[in-house]
Formats: sequence, C-alpha cells, structure tokens
Amino acid sequence: MSWMALSLSLGFVGLAAIVSRYQELGLEKELAIAIVRTLIQLTIAGYVLAYVFASQHLIFMGLMLALMMGVAAQNAAKRGKGIPGALRIVLIGIVISEALTLALLLLFGIIPGTPQFVIPLSGMIIGNSMVASGVTLNRLSSEFTLRSGEVELALSLGANPKRASLSVVKASVKAGMIPTIDSMKTVGLVQLPGMMTGQILAGADPIQAVRYQILVMFMISGATAIASLIVVLQGYRTYFTPAAQLIVPSLND
Repeated sequence: MSWMALSLSLGFVGLAAIVSRYQELGLEKELAIAIVRTLIQLTIAGYVLAYVFASQHLIFMGLMLALMMGVAAQNAAKRGKGIPGALRIVLIGIVISEALTLALLLLFGIIPGTPQFVIPLSGMIIGNSMVASGVTLNRLSSEFTLRSGEVELALSLGANPKRASLSVVKASVKAGMIPTIDSMKTVGLVQLPGMMTGQILAGADPIQAVRYQILVMFMISGATAIASLIVVLQGYRTYFTPAAQLIVPSLND
C-alpha cells in the first residue's frame, strides 16, 4: 500500500468527524487524538516487531508479551471501578489465559515458538481476554447491585459467600463469553476476520487462511472463557467482609 493510499484513508475518519460535528457530539478532539495515537503507536510497533523478528531473541519476545499484558490489564481494570485490586485481578486473569492458551498451542505443535507466530497470536489472546475481563468486571458489579437482596437472603439462610454468589458468578462469566460466541456464529457470513482478511490480501491461499482463522476463533473462545472465570472467581470475594457480610456496591461505582 502506498503512502498516498494511506493518506486518502483519512477520509473515512473525516466522515466520523462530520457526523460528530453534525450531531454536536463533541468527539472531534477525541478523533484527532485517536488518529495521532494510532499513527504513532502502530509505527513504533512495526519497528519493534521488525527488530524482534530479526533478532529472534526470546527475551525480547518475553518483554513484549509482558508489556502487552500489562497495558491490557490496566485498560480492562478501568471497567472495575469500586472493586479493590481490580488491576491485580485482571492481570492474573490475562496472564493465566495467555499462558495456558499459548502453552497448548506450543505443546501440541500447532505453532512454532518463534516471534513471528507467538507475538501476533498472543496479541489476539491478550486483546480478547482484555475485553472479556472488562465486560466481566463491569457485569459483576452490576449483578451484585441488582441481586444484593437475593445474595443477602442466601447468606441469612446459612449459605457461604461462594454459594450465595453462584447466580452472580454465572451471569458474569456468561457476559464475558457471549461476545466471542456470537462472533463465532457469524464469522464468514457477516464478517471476514482481520487475520483471514490480512492473509488473503497478502496473497495467501484462502483455504489456508480459513484454517488459521478457525484456529484463532477456537483459541479465542478458550482464552476468553479462562480469563472471565479467573476474574470472577477472584472478584466476587471482594464483595464480602471477613465475616461473610455483603458489601453492596454503590450505583455510582
């Protein structure tokens, strides 16, 4: 793709700016910041990836994965306002999700352990785990707010916090998993995912691109389920005191 073609693509962002201006949404500044950050971040990422791929050093690959997980956890933790230790909770969920998924991919020889394969696939695992973790945390807070009476009733009848929170836990994990499941149902019909589209544009055989995309979809489904579960199993405990009393979250949290 030429620089001229890339410059012309700014016209699409211009359409978004026009909509914002016409509807008085006040998003023009945010769009401008987003454009600059996209250009800078992706350009830096491109040069860093080129260096890591050329060097083939595992330590650089590890540092990059650690940075990706840290940034993802920090972003997802913002959805957990009012939850003590939200950053730690999300970070543990993302790290476990990434470690288990990547370990299975390498253990079964599905992908080689080179940066060219590990980093892009890890980016998909971490990115989707980040989204699932954020959705899960947000749902956990709202469920405890809405079901506080139900949880307190269960506690008064002798249930422990784990038992009393069962419906909350199920709803929260489900919320984290549903977007990926819905995406799997429509893939190939409503949308052609990014990895598959990129391979086809690069001249790869469509059937081979489809196989990689199937791998990615299956991989993401497992990763988001793990992340959602780990986050909820840690998060629900923060809503109870050591005496097993429910801490009802504020509606403003």
